[in-house]
Amino acid sequence: MAKIDSAYNYYLMTYADQKATRYDSHKKSDLRKIYNSIVKSNKDSPLYKISDIESAKRYAIDIKEKTKSIQNVVASLSDNYGEFSDSFQKKVAVSSDEDTVSVDYVGDGTEKNQTNRFEIQVNQLASPQVNTGNYLKANALSFIPGSYSFDLNVGSSAYEFQYNIGVGESNNDVLNKLSRLVNGSNLGIDAAVLTNEKGEVALSLTSHQTGRGENEAALFSINPSSDSNSMSAMDLLGINNITTPSANSDFLLNGIQQSSLSNTFTVNNAFELTLQKPTENNAPVTIGFKASADAVADNIQKLVDAYNGLLQVAEEYKDSGSGNGGRLLNDIGAVARNRCESLKEIGLIVADNGFITLDSEILSEAIAPERTEDTFQRLSEFKDAIGQKADNASVNPMKYVDKVVVEYKNPGHNFAAPYMSSIYSGMMLDSYI
Repeated sequence: MAKIDSAYNYYLMTYADQKATRYDSHKKSDLRKIYNSIVKSNKDSPLYKISDIESAKRYAIDIKEKTKSIQNVVASLSDNYGEFSDSFQKKVAVSSDEDTVSVDYVGDGTEKNQTNRFEIQVNQLASPQVNTGNYLKANALSFIPGSYSFDLNVGSSAYEFQYNIGVGESNNDVLNKLSRLVNGSNLGIDAAVLTNEKGEVALSLTSHQTGRGENEAALFSINPSSDSNSMSAMDLLGINNITTPSANSDFLLNGIQQSSLSNTFTVNNAFELTLQKPTENNAPVTIGFKASADAVADNIQKLVDAYNGLLQVAEEYKDSGSGNGGRLLNDIGAVARNRCESLKEIGLIVADNGFITLDSEILSEAIAPERTEDTFQRLSEFKDAIGQKADNASVNPMKYVDKVVVEYKNPGHNFAAPYMSSIYSGMMLDSYI
């Protein structure tokens, strides 16, 4: 039986909070292409044993995530911009005050709206709903031991929660038990036990979602079961009372009042704004685009950072016992080392280990009008080569894991088994291998 809990736990702790982009969604044809690649990769893959299963899990996940970062950057530089040179001149949005309003350009170069500059003044951030219960003595027990239940209503769905209170438990024990119960349900509500200056404890529930629609009374509600014991317990808990209602953001966009359910929203399908805090002294924040040369440098830096990120993973695992003799480091690093002199001439300095640093002065000279075609041709070839390597590593990261081959298949006389030989292909790592 596959044991994947530790793999998922590592993924959730390390990568779950990463912001998704539109390049993380795919069409059916894209998914079919990936599946076919997995089948092809695994058709003749040998049977093997993994020497260090725990390290291999982390290594494989790191490879998958770093290659995904490369794939996303390559995809963003391959949007509908016409010639290859236009990709690296993709617009880069900039905010005059990133601490108040941060911005990302999410367009693909085909926007009809030609708005290049606007102002925003933030009056109020969108906020979540908070239900904070009654404060109880931490070491005492205010509840009668027994079984209780309540319904937690989120949107149009209702979820029943059942809990037991035993003899010898304290109010603090009960609230922590309920906190774990709610957090473990993954309903988009965070539960926490609060302590006041008197040492008393209360259970607080906060929604992930912010804002509220016109006809929405609350983002979530809590109702005790109809039996008298559950109703009495809820009166003691007090978590069915809304202490802070959710609120929409309030801001002025070029002087026109607007609101949003979230602090993150798009403007003209080109700018993704994230409100960080209200503006100070009613001073508006200016949103626009970076100068062309700065935009080129930023786009190249994103590609370099994604590339170096995968090399960093290879460097970390090179001597860990799970990395196959630095195979990933050599394989990925070769992409830059083979183009060392060519990249150096346009400002990408390649170290002996394959890591790249960007020299802005050389780059600014390389994107002078008389040199742009040659410069962007080299950059495009480098981008495509990195993308190809990332695609291959993403399909079968187990290629770079230290393992012992047990048996090779008979070439040309076997069947495709996409989730058997390359165990990680389906995010399944068996601890007994």
